Amino acid sequence: MSRGGTVREVERRILTHLHGRRSRIHLTQIHAHFLRHHLHQSNHILSHFVSVCGSLRKMDYAHLVFLQAQHPNILLYNSMIKGYSLSPPFQTSLHLFCTMKKHGIWPDEFTFAPILKSCSNLCDVRFGQTVHAQLVSLGFHCFSAIRVGIVEFYANCEKMDNAKKVFDEMRDRDVIVWNLMIHGYCKTGKVDTGYSLFKEMKERSVVSWNTMLSCLARSGRDAEALKLFYEMRDSSFEPDEATVITMLPVCARLGEDNIGQWIHSYAKSSKLYQNHVSVGNALVDFYCKRGLWDAAFMVFDEMPLKNVVSWNTMISGLAFNGNGEKGLALFDEMIKNRLNPNESTFIGVLTCCVHSGLVQRGRDLFGSMVSNHQLEPKLEHYGCMVDLLGRGGSVKEAYDLVKSMPMKPNGALWGALLSCCRNHGYLEVAEVAVKELMVLEPWNSGNYVLLSNIYAENGKWDEVEKVRVLMMESKIEKTPGQSFIR
Repeated sequence: MSRGGTVREVERRILTHLHGRRSRIHLTQIHAHFLRHHLHQSNHILSHFVSVCGSLRKMDYAHLVFLQAQHPNILLYNSMIKGYSLSPPFQTSLHLFCTMKKHGIWPDEFTFAPILKSCSNLCDVRFGQTVHAQLVSLGFHCFSAIRVGIVEFYANCEKMDNAKKVFDEMRDRDVIVWNLMIHGYCKTGKVDTGYSLFKEMKERSVVSWNTMLSCLARSGRDAEALKLFYEMRDSSFEPDEATVITMLPVCARLGEDNIGQWIHSYAKSSKLYQNHVSVGNALVDFYCKRGLWDAAFMVFDEMPLKNVVSWNTMISGLAFNGNGEKGLALFDEMIKNRLNPNESTFIGVLTCCVHSGLVQRGRDLFGSMVSNHQLEPKLEHYGCMVDLLGRGGSVKEAYDLVKSMPMKPNGALWGALLSCCRNHGYLEVAEVAVKELMVLEPWNSGNYVLLSNIYAENGKWDEVEKVRVLMMESKIEKTPGQSFIR
Protein backbone atom coordinates (compact mmCIF):
# COMPACT_ATOMS: atom_id res chain seq x y z
CA MET A 1 0.00 0.00 0.00
CA SER A 2 1.17 3.56 -0.74
CA ARG A 3 2.12 6.19 1.79
CA GLY A 4 -1.57 7.12 1.98
CA GLY A 5 -2.13 4.15 4.28
CA THR A 6 -4.39 1.11 4.06
CA VAL A 7 -7.60 1.07 2.02
CA ARG A 8 -9.62 1.17 5.23
CA GLU A 9 -7.70 4.20 6.50
CA VAL A 10 -8.20 6.02 3.19
CA GLU A 11 -11.91 5.20 3.23
CA ARG A 12 -12.17 6.51 6.79
CA ARG A 13 -10.48 9.80 5.82
CA ILE A 14 -12.75 10.19 2.78
CA LEU A 15 -15.88 9.58 4.85
CA THR A 16 -14.69 12.05 7.47
CA HIS A 17 -14.26 14.73 4.80
CA LEU A 18 -17.57 13.81 3.16
CA HIS A 19 -19.60 14.24 6.31
CA GLY A 20 -17.68 17.28 7.53
CA ARG A 21 -19.04 20.81 7.61
CA ARG A 22 -17.11 21.90 4.53
CA SER A 23 -18.13 19.04 2.23
CA ARG A 24 -20.12 21.43 0.01
CA ILE A 25 -16.94 23.36 -0.77
CA HIS A 26 -14.68 20.33 -1.16
CA LEU A 27 -17.00 17.92 -2.99
CA THR A 28 -14.93 17.85 -6.18
CA GLN A 29 -11.70 17.50 -4.20
CA ILE A 30 -13.13 14.57 -2.27
CA HIS A 31 -14.19 13.00 -5.57
CA ALA A 32 -10.67 13.45 -6.93
CA HIS A 33 -9.25 11.95 -3.73
CA PHE A 34 -11.09 8.65 -4.02
CA LEU A 35 -10.42 8.54 -7.77
CA ARG A 36 -6.70 8.87 -7.03
CA HIS A 37 -6.90 5.96 -4.59
CA HIS A 38 -8.84 3.81 -7.08
CA LEU A 39 -11.95 3.74 -4.90
CA HIS A 40 -14.31 4.95 -7.64
CA GLN A 41 -15.81 1.44 -7.83
CA SER A 42 -16.33 1.15 -4.09
CA ASN A 43 -20.10 1.01 -3.59
CA HIS A 44 -19.55 1.88 0.06
CA ILE A 45 -17.76 5.15 -0.77
CA LEU A 46 -20.05 5.95 -3.70
CA SER A 47 -23.22 5.48 -1.64
CA HIS A 48 -21.95 7.96 0.97
CA PHE A 49 -20.86 10.39 -1.75
CA VAL A 50 -24.30 10.18 -3.40
CA SER A 51 -26.03 10.69 -0.04
CA VAL A 52 -24.08 13.88 0.59
CA CYS A 53 -24.82 15.09 -2.95
CA GLY A 54 -28.52 14.45 -2.29
CA SER A 55 -28.49 16.47 0.93
CA LEU A 56 -26.77 19.32 -0.96
CA ARG A 57 -29.27 19.09 -3.86
CA LYS A 58 -26.47 18.16 -6.27
CA MET A 59 -28.02 15.07 -7.82
CA ASP A 60 -26.76 15.90 -11.33
CA TYR A 61 -23.23 15.44 -10.00
CA ALA A 62 -24.27 12.32 -8.09
CA HIS A 63 -25.77 10.82 -11.23
CA LEU A 64 -22.56 11.32 -13.20
CA VAL A 65 -20.62 9.50 -10.49
CA PHE A 66 -23.26 6.76 -10.32
CA LEU A 67 -23.07 6.11 -14.07
CA GLN A 68 -19.36 5.27 -13.69
CA ALA A 69 -20.15 2.43 -11.26
CA GLN A 70 -19.76 -0.91 -13.03
CA HIS A 71 -21.52 -3.04 -10.43
CA PRO A 72 -23.86 -0.86 -8.33
CA ASN A 73 -25.41 -2.69 -5.39
CA ILE A 74 -28.59 -2.14 -3.35
CA LEU A 75 -26.77 0.29 -1.04
CA LEU A 76 -25.81 2.57 -3.94
CA TYR A 77 -29.24 2.33 -5.58
CA ASN A 78 -30.91 3.21 -2.30
CA SER A 79 -28.73 6.30 -1.94
CA MET A 80 -29.60 7.41 -5.47
CA ILE A 81 -33.32 6.77 -4.99
CA LYS A 82 -33.32 8.65 -1.70
CA GLY A 83 -31.40 11.57 -3.23
CA TYR A 84 -33.98 11.94 -6.00
CA SER A 85 -36.83 11.73 -3.48
CA LEU A 86 -35.55 14.93 -1.83
CA SER A 87 -35.70 17.23 -4.86
CA PRO A 88 -36.85 17.14 -8.51
CA PRO A 89 -36.82 15.35 -10.84
CA PHE A 90 -38.66 12.86 -8.58
CA GLN A 91 -39.46 10.70 -11.61
CA THR A 92 -35.80 9.63 -11.79
CA SER A 93 -36.09 7.72 -8.52
CA LEU A 94 -38.95 5.68 -10.00
CA HIS A 95 -36.86 4.98 -13.09
CA LEU A 96 -33.92 3.85 -10.93
CA PHE A 97 -36.24 1.60 -8.94
CA CYS A 98 -37.35 -0.16 -12.14
CA THR A 99 -33.78 -0.34 -13.50
CA MET A 100 -32.53 -1.87 -10.27
CA LYS A 101 -35.07 -4.70 -10.45
CA LYS A 102 -34.29 -5.32 -14.12
CA HIS A 103 -30.70 -5.95 -13.09
CA GLY A 104 -31.81 -8.52 -10.53
CA ILE A 105 -31.25 -6.30 -7.50
CA TRP A 106 -34.27 -6.54 -5.23
CA PRO A 107 -35.35 -3.73 -2.92
CA ASP A 108 -34.88 -3.92 0.83
CA GLU A 109 -36.57 -2.10 3.72
CA PHE A 110 -34.53 1.07 3.00
CA THR A 111 -35.73 1.31 -0.62
CA PHE A 112 -39.44 1.76 -0.08
CA ALA A 113 -39.71 4.86 2.12
CA PRO A 114 -37.97 7.16 -0.43
CA ILE A 115 -39.82 5.54 -3.35
CA LEU A 116 -43.13 6.23 -1.62
CA LYS A 117 -41.95 9.80 -0.97
CA SER A 118 -41.32 10.29 -4.70
CA CYS A 119 -44.72 8.81 -5.56
CA SER A 120 -46.24 11.21 -3.03
CA ASN A 121 -44.42 14.21 -4.50
CA LEU A 122 -45.52 13.20 -8.01
CA CYS A 123 -49.04 12.19 -6.89
CA ASP A 124 -48.47 9.08 -9.00
CA VAL A 125 -51.25 6.90 -7.60
CA ARG A 126 -50.80 3.99 -9.98
CA PHE A 127 -47.04 3.58 -9.39
CA GLY A 128 -47.48 4.11 -5.66
CA GLN A 129 -50.16 1.43 -5.39
CA THR A 130 -47.87 -0.97 -7.28
CA VAL A 131 -45.07 -0.21 -4.82
CA HIS A 132 -47.50 -0.74 -1.92
CA ALA A 133 -48.45 -4.16 -3.28
CA GLN A 134 -44.77 -5.12 -3.71
CA LEU A 135 -43.73 -4.14 -0.21
CA VAL A 136 -46.68 -6.07 1.26
CA SER A 137 -45.70 -9.17 -0.72
CA LEU A 138 -42.13 -8.83 0.56
CA GLY A 139 -43.31 -8.32 4.15
CA PHE A 140 -41.90 -4.79 4.54
CA HIS A 141 -45.29 -3.21 5.34
CA CYS A 142 -44.68 -3.93 9.03
CA PHE A 143 -41.81 -1.43 9.24
CA SER A 144 -42.95 1.78 10.97
CA ALA A 145 -41.16 4.19 8.61
CA ILE A 146 -42.66 2.45 5.59
CA ARG A 147 -46.18 2.57 7.04
CA VAL A 148 -45.77 6.30 7.63
CA GLY A 149 -44.62 6.61 4.01
CA ILE A 150 -47.72 4.75 2.80
CA VAL A 151 -50.02 7.03 4.82
CA GLU A 152 -48.22 10.12 3.52
CA PHE A 153 -48.49 8.86 -0.06
CA TYR A 154 -52.23 8.20 0.10
CA ALA A 155 -52.96 11.38 2.08
CA ASN A 156 -50.99 13.56 -0.32
CA CYS A 157 -52.78 11.92 -3.28
CA GLU A 158 -56.12 12.58 -1.53
CA LYS A 159 -56.92 8.87 -1.20
CA MET A 160 -58.04 9.17 2.40
CA ASP A 161 -59.95 5.88 2.53
CA ASN A 162 -56.71 4.06 1.69
CA ALA A 163 -54.75 6.21 4.14
CA LYS A 164 -57.25 5.54 6.93
CA LYS A 165 -57.11 1.78 6.34
CA VAL A 166 -53.32 1.77 6.85
CA PHE A 167 -53.61 4.23 9.75
CA ASP A 168 -56.17 2.04 11.53
CA GLU A 169 -53.88 -0.99 11.20
CA MET A 170 -50.99 0.78 12.90
CA ARG A 171 -50.51 -0.08 16.56
CA ASP A 172 -47.87 2.52 17.38
CA ARG A 173 -48.99 5.79 15.80
CA ASP A 174 -46.55 8.60 16.37
CA VAL A 175 -47.41 12.28 16.12
CA ILE A 176 -46.07 12.43 12.53
CA VAL A 177 -48.63 9.99 11.15
CA TRP A 178 -51.47 11.75 13.02
CA ASN A 179 -50.36 15.05 11.46
CA LEU A 180 -50.32 13.45 8.00
CA MET A 181 -53.88 12.21 8.43
CA ILE A 182 -55.13 15.58 9.66
CA HIS A 183 -53.40 17.36 6.79
CA GLY A 184 -54.87 14.87 4.31
CA TYR A 185 -58.42 15.36 5.54
CA CYS A 186 -58.03 19.13 5.52
CA LYS A 187 -56.56 19.04 2.01
CA THR A 188 -59.60 17.13 0.75
CA GLY A 189 -62.00 19.60 2.37
CA LYS A 190 -63.02 17.30 5.23
CA VAL A 191 -62.17 19.88 7.87
CA ASP A 192 -64.50 18.50 10.54
CA THR A 193 -63.03 14.99 10.15
CA GLY A 194 -59.52 16.43 10.48
CA TYR A 195 -60.60 18.46 13.50
CA SER A 196 -62.11 15.37 15.17
CA LEU A 197 -58.87 13.49 14.61
CA PHE A 198 -56.91 16.41 16.05
CA LYS A 199 -59.04 16.31 19.21
CA GLU A 200 -58.36 12.57 19.57
CA MET A 201 -54.60 13.07 19.69
CA LYS A 202 -53.04 12.23 23.04
CA GLU A 203 -49.73 13.81 22.05
CA ARG A 204 -49.38 16.86 19.81
CA SER A 205 -46.53 18.83 18.29
CA VAL A 206 -46.39 22.45 17.16
CA VAL A 207 -46.89 21.07 13.63
CA SER A 208 -50.18 19.50 14.77
CA TRP A 209 -51.48 22.86 16.01
CA ASN A 210 -50.20 24.73 12.94
CA THR A 211 -51.78 22.22 10.55
CA MET A 212 -55.19 22.62 12.19
CA LEU A 213 -54.91 26.40 12.54
CA SER A 214 -53.97 26.75 8.88
CA CYS A 215 -56.81 24.46 7.81
CA LEU A 216 -59.42 26.44 9.75
CA ALA A 217 -58.06 29.75 8.46
CA ARG A 218 -58.08 28.60 4.83
CA SER A 219 -61.64 27.34 5.26
CA GLY A 220 -62.88 30.74 6.42
CA ARG A 221 -63.35 29.57 10.00
CA ASP A 222 -61.37 32.40 11.54
CA ALA A 223 -63.22 32.52 14.87
CA GLU A 224 -62.53 28.82 15.44
CA ALA A 225 -58.89 29.32 14.46
CA LEU A 226 -58.56 32.11 17.02
CA LYS A 227 -60.18 29.96 19.71
CA LEU A 228 -57.78 27.11 18.91
CA PHE A 229 -54.86 29.55 19.06
CA TYR A 230 -55.88 30.42 22.63
CA GLU A 231 -55.99 26.69 23.44
CA MET A 232 -52.51 26.30 21.97
CA ARG A 233 -51.16 29.00 24.28
CA ASP A 234 -52.96 27.54 27.28
CA SER A 235 -51.42 24.14 26.47
CA SER A 236 -47.92 25.63 26.86
CA PHE A 237 -47.06 25.29 23.16
CA GLU A 238 -45.04 28.25 21.95
CA PRO A 239 -46.05 29.64 18.53
CA ASP A 240 -43.42 29.38 15.83
CA GLU A 241 -42.92 31.12 12.50
CA ALA A 242 -45.74 29.16 10.82
CA THR A 243 -48.17 29.95 13.66
CA VAL A 244 -47.48 33.67 13.41
CA ILE A 245 -47.84 33.74 9.61
CA THR A 246 -51.17 31.89 9.87
CA MET A 247 -52.67 33.87 12.74
CA LEU A 248 -51.85 37.45 11.75
CA PRO A 249 -54.17 37.41 8.69
CA VAL A 250 -56.86 35.83 10.90
CA CYS A 251 -56.49 38.70 13.38
CA ALA A 252 -56.67 41.22 10.53
CA ARG A 253 -59.87 39.71 9.15
CA LEU A 254 -61.49 39.54 12.60
CA GLY A 255 -60.32 43.03 13.55
CA GLU A 256 -58.47 41.63 16.57
CA ASP A 257 -55.85 44.35 16.83
CA ASN A 258 -54.94 43.49 20.42
CA ILE A 259 -54.16 39.86 19.61
CA GLY A 260 -52.17 40.91 16.54
CA GLN A 261 -50.14 43.29 18.67
CA TRP A 262 -49.60 40.53 21.26
CA ILE A 263 -48.27 38.29 18.46
CA HIS A 264 -45.99 41.15 17.39
CA SER A 265 -44.63 41.48 20.93
CA TYR A 266 -44.16 37.71 21.22
CA ALA A 267 -42.42 37.49 17.82
CA LYS A 268 -40.04 40.22 18.89
CA SER A 269 -39.20 38.71 22.28
CA SER A 270 -38.78 35.19 20.86
CA LYS A 271 -36.50 36.41 18.02
CA LEU A 272 -38.94 35.13 15.35
CA TYR A 273 -39.23 38.68 14.05
CA GLN A 274 -35.47 39.10 13.85
CA ASN A 275 -34.68 35.67 12.39
CA HIS A 276 -37.48 35.13 9.86
CA VAL A 277 -38.18 37.72 7.18
CA SER A 278 -41.58 36.10 6.53
CA VAL A 279 -42.68 37.04 10.07
CA GLY A 280 -41.75 40.68 9.47
CA ASN A 281 -43.65 40.59 6.17
CA ALA A 282 -46.73 39.15 7.89
CA LEU A 283 -46.60 41.90 10.54
CA VAL A 284 -46.37 44.63 7.90
CA ASP A 285 -49.31 43.10 6.06
CA PHE A 286 -51.35 42.88 9.28
CA TYR A 287 -50.81 46.52 10.21
CA CYS A 288 -51.49 47.69 6.64
CA LYS A 289 -54.79 45.78 6.54
CA ARG A 290 -55.78 47.36 9.84
CA GLY A 291 -54.84 50.84 8.59
CA LEU A 292 -52.18 51.24 11.28
CA TRP A 293 -49.58 52.97 9.09
CA ASP A 294 -47.21 54.12 11.82
CA ALA A 295 -46.93 50.56 13.15
CA ALA A 296 -46.52 49.14 9.64
CA PHE A 297 -43.69 51.55 8.83
CA MET A 298 -42.07 50.94 12.21
CA VAL A 299 -41.95 47.19 11.55
CA PHE A 300 -40.77 47.73 7.99
CA ASP A 301 -37.99 50.11 9.04
CA GLU A 302 -36.88 47.86 11.91
CA MET A 303 -36.75 44.64 9.90
CA PRO A 304 -33.15 43.37 10.00
CA LEU A 305 -33.72 41.54 6.72
CA LYS A 306 -35.96 42.61 3.85
CA ASN A 307 -36.73 40.85 0.59
CA VAL A 308 -38.77 41.91 -2.41
CA VAL A 309 -41.91 40.60 -0.67
CA SER A 310 -41.27 43.04 2.20
CA TRP A 311 -41.23 46.02 -0.15
CA ASN A 312 -44.20 44.71 -2.16
CA THR A 313 -46.28 44.24 0.99
CA MET A 314 -45.65 47.79 2.16
CA ILE A 315 -46.22 49.32 -1.28
CA SER A 316 -49.42 47.35 -1.89
CA GLY A 317 -50.70 48.15 1.59
CA LEU A 318 -50.27 51.85 0.91
CA ALA A 319 -51.82 51.53 -2.56
CA PHE A 320 -55.01 49.81 -1.50
CA ASN A 321 -55.59 52.28 1.30
CA GLY A 322 -55.29 55.47 -0.72
CA ASN A 323 -51.68 56.38 0.09
CA GLY A 324 -50.46 56.01 -3.48
CA GLU A 325 -47.87 58.77 -3.41
CA LYS A 326 -46.19 57.26 -0.33
CA GLY A 327 -46.20 53.89 -2.08
CA LEU A 328 -44.52 55.39 -5.15
CA ALA A 329 -41.91 57.10 -2.96
CA LEU A 330 -41.18 53.73 -1.38
CA PHE A 331 -40.82 52.18 -4.84
CA ASP A 332 -38.30 54.89 -5.79
CA GLU A 333 -36.36 54.08 -2.62
CA MET A 334 -36.45 50.38 -3.52
CA ILE A 335 -34.95 51.10 -6.94
CA LYS A 336 -32.36 53.41 -5.37
CA ASN A 337 -31.32 50.52 -3.12
CA ARG A 338 -30.76 48.41 -6.27
CA LEU A 339 -33.45 45.88 -5.46
CA ASN A 340 -35.04 44.21 -8.47
CA PRO A 341 -38.83 44.64 -8.54
CA ASN A 342 -40.97 41.72 -9.70
CA GLU A 343 -44.42 41.41 -11.26
CA SER A 344 -46.16 41.86 -7.90
CA THR A 345 -44.22 45.08 -7.29
CA PHE A 346 -45.66 46.60 -10.44
CA ILE A 347 -49.21 45.62 -9.55
CA GLY A 348 -48.66 47.56 -6.33
CA VAL A 349 -47.13 50.67 -7.91
CA LEU A 350 -49.65 50.80 -10.76
CA THR A 351 -52.42 50.59 -8.17
CA CYS A 352 -50.71 53.50 -6.39
CA CYS A 353 -50.98 55.47 -9.62
CA VAL A 354 -54.66 54.55 -9.97
CA HIS A 355 -55.56 55.81 -6.50
CA SER A 356 -53.44 58.95 -6.90
CA GLY A 357 -54.63 59.74 -10.43
CA LEU A 358 -51.03 59.79 -11.74
CA VAL A 359 -51.71 58.77 -15.34
CA GLN A 360 -48.35 59.71 -16.89
CA ARG A 361 -46.40 58.12 -14.05
CA GLY A 362 -48.42 54.96 -14.61
CA ARG A 363 -47.63 55.01 -18.34
CA ASP A 364 -43.92 55.38 -17.58
CA LEU A 365 -43.91 52.57 -15.03
CA PHE A 366 -45.86 50.25 -17.32
CA GLY A 367 -43.40 50.88 -20.13
CA SER A 368 -40.42 50.36 -17.82
CA MET A 369 -41.51 46.82 -16.98
CA VAL A 370 -40.13 45.54 -20.28
CA SER A 371 -37.54 48.19 -21.10
CA ASN A 372 -35.84 48.43 -17.68
CA HIS A 373 -36.74 45.23 -15.84
CA GLN A 374 -37.39 42.60 -18.56
CA LEU A 375 -40.81 41.77 -17.11
CA GLU A 376 -43.66 40.92 -19.46
CA PRO A 377 -46.93 42.55 -18.28
CA LYS A 378 -49.61 40.10 -17.18
CA LEU A 379 -53.39 40.44 -17.27
CA GLU A 380 -53.36 42.14 -13.85
CA HIS A 381 -50.99 44.85 -15.08
CA TYR A 382 -53.16 45.57 -18.10
CA GLY A 383 -56.16 45.70 -15.76
CA CYS A 384 -54.43 48.36 -13.65
CA MET A 385 -53.58 50.41 -16.74
CA VAL A 386 -57.13 50.23 -18.14
CA ASP A 387 -58.46 51.37 -14.77
CA LEU A 388 -55.88 54.18 -14.58
CA LEU A 389 -56.42 55.43 -18.13
CA GLY A 390 -60.20 55.10 -17.90
CA ARG A 391 -60.43 57.02 -14.65
CA GLY A 392 -58.26 59.72 -16.15
CA GLY A 393 -60.60 60.10 -19.11
CA SER A 394 -58.32 58.40 -21.67
CA VAL A 395 -60.97 55.80 -22.53
CA LYS A 396 -59.92 55.48 -26.18
CA GLU A 397 -56.31 54.83 -25.13
CA ALA A 398 -57.53 52.25 -22.62
CA TYR A 399 -59.58 50.53 -25.34
CA ASP A 400 -56.60 50.53 -27.74
CA LEU A 401 -54.49 48.97 -24.97
CA VAL A 402 -57.08 46.21 -24.51
CA LYS A 403 -57.05 45.48 -28.26
CA SER A 404 -53.23 45.31 -28.28
CA MET A 405 -52.98 42.83 -25.42
CA PRO A 406 -51.15 39.57 -26.22
CA MET A 407 -53.65 37.63 -24.08
CA LYS A 408 -57.44 37.51 -24.08
CA PRO A 409 -59.05 40.11 -21.78
CA ASN A 410 -61.16 38.75 -18.91
CA GLY A 411 -64.50 39.92 -17.55
CA ALA A 412 -62.94 42.12 -14.85
CA LEU A 413 -60.97 44.06 -17.46
CA TRP A 414 -63.97 44.61 -19.77
CA GLY A 415 -66.00 45.55 -16.69
CA ALA A 416 -63.43 48.20 -15.71
CA LEU A 417 -63.57 49.60 -19.24
CA LEU A 418 -67.38 49.66 -19.16
CA SER A 419 -67.36 51.56 -15.85
CA CYS A 420 -65.01 54.14 -17.37
CA CYS A 421 -67.39 54.58 -20.29
CA ARG A 422 -70.20 55.33 -17.83
CA ASN A 423 -68.11 58.08 -16.23
CA HIS A 424 -66.90 59.64 -19.47
CA GLY A 425 -69.66 58.81 -22.00
CA TYR A 426 -67.90 56.65 -24.60
CA LEU A 427 -70.98 54.89 -25.98
CA GLU A 428 -69.33 52.90 -28.81
CA VAL A 429 -66.66 51.47 -26.53
CA ALA A 430 -69.33 50.65 -23.94
CA GLU A 431 -71.29 48.65 -26.50
CA VAL A 432 -68.18 46.65 -27.44
CA ALA A 433 -67.41 45.99 -23.78
CA VAL A 434 -70.95 44.76 -23.07
CA LYS A 435 -70.90 42.41 -26.08
CA GLU A 436 -67.71 40.86 -24.73
CA LEU A 437 -69.17 40.65 -21.22
CA MET A 438 -72.31 38.95 -22.54
CA VAL A 439 -70.06 36.10 -23.67
CA LEU A 440 -67.83 36.04 -20.60
CA GLU A 441 -70.46 36.81 -17.94
CA PRO A 442 -73.92 36.14 -19.44
CA TRP A 443 -75.36 35.81 -15.91
CA ASN A 444 -74.18 39.23 -14.67
CA SER A 445 -77.13 41.63 -14.71
CA GLY A 446 -74.92 44.51 -13.61
CA ASN A 447 -73.33 44.78 -17.06
CA TYR A 448 -76.72 45.16 -18.75
CA VAL A 449 -77.88 47.68 -16.16
CA LEU A 450 -74.70 49.73 -16.61
CA LEU A 451 -75.19 49.83 -20.41
CA SER A 452 -78.83 50.77 -19.92
CA ASN A 453 -77.77 53.65 -17.66
CA ILE A 454 -75.23 54.85 -20.24
CA TYR A 455 -77.96 54.87 -22.93
CA ALA A 456 -80.31 56.72 -20.56
CA GLU A 457 -77.70 59.37 -19.77
CA ASN A 458 -77.27 59.93 -23.51
CA GLY A 459 -81.06 60.16 -24.07
CA LYS A 460 -81.20 56.94 -26.14
CA TRP A 461 -84.45 55.62 -24.68
CA ASP A 462 -85.10 53.17 -27.52
CA GLU A 463 -81.78 51.49 -26.74
CA VAL A 464 -82.66 51.42 -23.03
CA GLU A 465 -85.83 49.50 -23.91
CA LYS A 466 -83.87 47.09 -26.13
CA VAL A 467 -81.53 46.27 -23.24
CA ARG A 468 -84.51 45.60 -20.95
CA VAL A 469 -86.13 43.34 -23.56
CA LEU A 470 -82.85 41.48 -24.06
CA MET A 471 -82.61 40.90 -20.30
CA MET A 472 -86.15 39.51 -20.21
CA GLU A 473 -85.55 37.26 -23.24
CA SER A 474 -82.33 35.97 -21.69
CA LYS A 475 -84.14 35.52 -18.33
CA ILE A 476 -81.61 37.74 -16.58
CA GLU A 477 -82.98 39.37 -13.46
CA LYS A 478 -81.68 42.60 -12.04
CA THR A 479 -80.03 42.02 -8.68
CA PRO A 480 -82.17 43.83 -6.09
CA GLY A 481 -80.57 46.65 -4.14
CA GLN A 482 -79.59 45.84 -0.58
CA SER A 483 -79.16 47.91 2.52
CA PHE A 484 -77.17 47.15 5.65
CA ILE A 485 -79.43 49.46 7.70
CA ARG A 486 -81.78 47.36 9.83
